[in-house]
Amino acid sequence: MKKCIITVVGKDTVGIIARVCTYLAETNINVLDISQTIVNGYFNMMAVVDVTNATKEIAAVSKELEEVGLGIGVTIHCQREEIFEKMHRL
Repeated sequence: MKKCIITVVGKDTVGIIARVCTYLAETNINVLDISQTIVNGYFNMMAVVDVTNATKEIAAVSKELEEVGLGIGVTIHCQREEIFEKMHRL
């Protein structure tokens, strides 16, 4: 199984989760785990997804998710799990 970590951060607005998850479904990416919080009007989401059967390369998914984020006023990052883990190791 190939996993990626998706983070979404920005001012809260209606439809953020819906828009991100719609993109993932259209790209055949399965959400394995998801967590979201809203603190003082700011939205934060982290999702672990399975990209094994994705219809696009990870680089394209990452770029397109960034564009989705621009359209809804949030910042979206998508990283392969192994890169995310190495970057966040203490």
